[in-house]
Amino acid sequence: MSWLSRTATAVAAAGVEAWSEVRVHRGRVLLSLIGVGVAVSALTVVVAAGGIAEQTLREQSERSSGRAATLGVSAYTLDGSPIAADALDEAFFGAAERYDIAYASEHGYGQQEVRFPDGREQVQMQTVSVPYGEMHRIELLTGSWFTEADAARLAPALVVNERFWERIGSPDLRTHPTILLSGQPDATAVIVGVTPSPTYDEFPSMFMLGAQARAVQGDALAEQYGPPQYELWVPPDLSDALTARLPADLAPSLGDGVQIDVYRSDFAEQSAESLRQVQLIVGGIALLVLALGALGLVNIALVTVRSRIREIGIRRTFGATAARVFFAVMMESIVATVVAGVVGVMLAVLVVKNPITEDFIGQGVADLPPFPVEAALTGLIAATVVGALAGLIPALVAVRVKVIDAIRY
Repeated sequence: MSWLSRTATAVAAAGVEAWSEVRVHRGRVLLSLIGVGVAVSALTVVVAAGGIAEQTLREQSERSSGRAATLGVSAYTLDGSPIAADALDEAFFGAAERYDIAYASEHGYGQQEVRFPDGREQVQMQTVSVPYGEMHRIELLTGSWFTEADAARLAPALVVNERFWERIGSPDLRTHPTILLSGQPDATAVIVGVTPSPTYDEFPSMFMLGAQARAVQGDALAEQYGPPQYELWVPPDLSDALTARLPADLAPSLGDGVQIDVYRSDFAEQSAESLRQVQLIVGGIALLVLALGALGLVNIALVTVRSRIREIGIRRTFGATAARVFFAVMMESIVATVVAGVVGVMLAVLVVKNPITEDFIGQGVADLPPFPVEAALTGLIAATVVGALAGLIPALVAVRVKVIDAIRY
């Protein structure tokens, strides 16, 4: 038999023996193991819920500022003179094509007069390109986001918010509802999608493709709100290089006197850093609870060893080495805490994957992550370490027992 096989057999035998001893003394260790199990469960829940919360923050950040990494591009003249939107589009989308960037979009703001059934009203408008929906994780209540087919429509396409949709009677989008937009000249727009509105949002708003918005409003849009800005979704490891190169690449297309700013606009890193700090605080509290459970387990283990001094002495007289006694006593603590850890991890899975918990933690999460394996491993490793530390002192006490004193005990 090889050394590895002998070692595995010895460890398995020690584990079986330790489990038998835990069963014999289960009344003594039960309360301390409850504390360890609860602490392991809390630690696992913190790690797992942290993963869901991190995804929630990431998606919220991506909806507001874009995915990692989103580069914002803006251009303006030093003397305040206007820049032609067509020239900006040609320069920006040309650069995106040269760098093989699939997700590039304009993003501007404006107002559009809409003729609702109950009267005219100025509606807040965002001008975008087709990729903007994917770049910002735009959620839809019904219908669909813009497509290239919408960009080729003769009639403008609109994605409106829920309040806008309710204002026109919440029609079925399969009927291709239309609304009249005041412009130069007036235009009939087709509503293709509806975004959900939070409870605090009481006013209608809409998205419109930039080229179609400028076709409706003419020069008035740029005169009132200035030229649109642009966004690029690029790999994070290329963001710094592109930030440095894009201004020089765009400058020849726009001519002299145009200032071009390129900057990273997403806040994914800041959100993740804030979440990590919260996780460290809550995880520290869970580790403190785990340490208190370990102290209780040490006390119980010491009492158990004192009550087994005669048994230990008899084992030593029959040839058990000090190392074997040390390993057996420590294994009892490890086996007990591992069992408590397994129960704690199972409880954590039930808590985190409960539909009520998922709805509470993951509100608005489109890509809800599965229960992280690292959370379960963290809980089991923590339980094992606690068991080893808690069994160290009792094992040292057991080793120092003298055979003759133990037999007389």
